[in-house]
Amino acid sequence: MTLPAAELVLAIESVTRLMKQLSQGTGMSITAAAVLSTLDRLGPRRLTELAVSENVSQPAMTQLISRLGDAGLVERVTDDADRRAIQLHVTDAGRAQLAYRRQVKTERLDELLSGLDPKHHEALAAAVPAINALTDHAGALT
Repeated sequence: MTLPAAELVLAIESVTRLMKQLSQGTGMSITAAAVLSTLDRLGPRRLTELAVSENVSQPAMTQLISRLGDAGLVERVTDDADRRAIQLHVTDAGRAQLAYRRQVKTERLDELLSGLDPKHHEALAAAVPAINALTDHAGALT
């Protein structure tokens, strides 16, 4: 059975709303957390690369990086390959902030999951590989 793309879009939008709800009160926007997560997962990046990967304008990314830098969550380091360029690195404080956010979201999600039928747990677990494959495929297209 093939799931219609329109139905999947609605489901993904629901997951996006859920993630926003789980993230409330963690002290950081989803975009800021996404930037830190990208730097943590993929390593140092140039500002222009981050703007493209996070789908925000370069001026918006410049402002965000300034705020994250002022908070000590990212640092600017001269690129060894091109001394004129700057690479952005996540700091230990940035990694700690990511870990905190993930812990808060995990605790909140655990609470929500405790109220679900075991069949829903099984369905969610079965969907994880497909979600990861879809995310990887989308990443390969950019």
